[in-house]
Amino acid sequence: MSNTQNVTTDGAAWLSSAGTYPRSTLAFWCERPDAPVVLPCGTAFDVVNAPALFGRRMLDRLWEEGPGSGPVAVFRGRMLLFAAPGTAQRLPSLLTWEEWGRTGGVPPLLCHGTGDAVTVPAFTGDDSPAPGGSRWLVAPDTRHPWLPGPEILLWAAVRAARAGVRISIFPPTDQDAKVYDVSRRR
Repeated sequence: MSNTQNVTTDGAAWLSSAGTYPRSTLAFWCERPDAPVVLPCGTAFDVVNAPALFGRRMLDRLWEEGPGSGPVAVFRGRMLLFAAPGTAQRLPSLLTWEEWGRTGGVPPLLCHGTGDAVTVPAFTGDDSPAPGGSRWLVAPDTRHPWLPGPEILLWAAVRAARAGVRISIFPPTDQDAKVYDVSRRR
C-alpha cells in the first residue's frame, strides 16, 4: 500500500477541482496547509464513509487482493474511501441486491455523492493525526487519480465482511448444556 502521507501539488489541484472556486481553495491551502477543507462530492469524486475497522479491512482487501485504492483519509474515527463519481448512488443498491445490507455482514456504509460534502484532512502534515483525528492514509498525488467504482467497492466490502466472519464446522455450543468430563472414564 502507498505510504503517501502528504497531498502533492497535483493532488491538491485535483481535490480543489471538486469545489466551485478551485483557485480560492488552492490559495487557502497555500496560506494554511494545516487546515482541513470541506469539499463537495459528486463531480470529481464520491466518498464511501465506513467505520474505521471495517474500512481498514476493505482497504487491506483492495491492496492485497485487488487493484489498490484511490485516496483514503481518516476523519473522526471513520474511513473515507474516495470513489468514482456515481458510486454513492449505485453502491447501496448493489449491496441490497447482493443481500449484504440485510445480513449484517457489511455495516451501514455512508455514501456521499451529488449534493453532499466531506471534510478532507490538511494539505500537508506529519504521520500524527490532526486534533480531530483526521489524516491521509493514501494522499492524492496526481491530477487524475484512479478511483474505484461501485463494483470494486462492493467486491472489497464483501471480502472484508467475509474476512471478519469465522466459519466453523462445529455447531455452536449450547450454553445451558451440562458438560461432563469423560476423559477419566474407567
